[in-house]
Amino acid sequence: MVHIILRYVPQECAIMLPNIGGACPLLFLFYFQPMRHQGPIESRQTMRPTTSDIAKTAKVSLATVDRVLNDRPGVAEKTVTKVNAAIQKLGYVRDVSAANLAKKRQYKLVFVLPDEKSEFLKELSEEIEHRGGASNTDRTQLSIIRFPTNEPHTLVHELRKIKRRNIDGVAIMARATPQLRDAIAELHSHGIPVVALVSDQPESDADHFIGIDNVAAGRTAGVLMGRFLPSQSGKIAVLTNSIQSYDSLDRRRGFDEVMSEQFPHLEVLPTIEGYGNTRKIQQALSNTLKRNKQTVGLYSLSSGNRAMSELLAKEDPDSKLVIIAHELTKHSTAALRNRRFDAVITQNRGHIVRSAVRVLIAKSDQMTIDISQERIRIEIVLKENLID
Repeated sequence: MVHIILRYVPQECAIMLPNIGGACPLLFLFYFQPMRHQGPIESRQTMRPTTSDIAKTAKVSLATVDRVLNDRPGVAEKTVTKVNAAIQKLGYVRDVSAANLAKKRQYKLVFVLPDEKSEFLKELSEEIEHRGGASNTDRTQLSIIRFPTNEPHTLVHELRKIKRRNIDGVAIMARATPQLRDAIAELHSHGIPVVALVSDQPESDADHFIGIDNVAAGRTAGVLMGRFLPSQSGKIAVLTNSIQSYDSLDRRRGFDEVMSEQFPHLEVLPTIEGYGNTRKIQQALSNTLKRNKQTVGLYSLSSGNRAMSELLAKEDPDSKLVIIAHELTKHSTAALRNRRFDAVITQNRGHIVRSAVRVLIAKSDQMTIDISQERIRIEIVLKENLID
């Protein structure tokens, strides 16, 4: 038996290894004893540099260091250079959270949402309000601004007002337009971070996108639709609010990819756009179903689920359509329970709001974000896995 004794580590443990080549087991025993103090603490460990160390190295006052760290005026360029050189030499990393806590800083964040009668938007707003009600603990103030869905110039006007309100960050859920792209660039020029919410703004200066991978979500819907209809040929109707929204556009693209690759016996029809108007949705869907008697499935890309359900209940109460929708709301939950919907692809609204707050605060403080923490998962909900 071999004994190995190690000193100066504050624990005790033993590890038994298995027999090796028929030999007796080797037992490694570690006897650990606390290390005696040998000289000042500074000589045994590296202390994190402080603002006092910076002041001493740069030969300036603490007040001057504070002005440089907070980018306040009144410091000569030569002195700023000296302080920054000291920071680099010492490897000083500022604890932004502690500094903001000491200054009792409040982050003012705005969520800009379309003014639609959508259950998803209603429940997303409730999540924002809930988060805002509990935001005193993390020093955030959340507010919501609404804009008419089909009026991009009104949205731009609202965003221009934001830049005059000393706002720390903006989360925007809107269709991508040239006007919005320019408004986001204008916010950036004033140092205001912006994140795209649910629907991406890939051609803009938005700092981050918060939402599911919509192409992957569309592909997921395609796989579900094809497997629900493995041998039955026919047509698939597709419904959305507006295909100009990148969430709908990306979902449609992913859906089409899978249907053409794996399920060529199913024909996907052109997208029906309802623009948030119940009457338009029902009229367009009714016309599509009457013209295409061989329709066997319906894929709802975004809002309009309630209008769709009401039409089917009225015109085809015994409908055998396979229906796949997005976003788990009170209505879609009831539709799953009643087997009017076959599957719902959803994303956690609470995670979306929390992620938006974390990312905007990090961008406001010029800190890095944890990408894995902010990744929104695609969830598939069936009647069988609904949570009561």
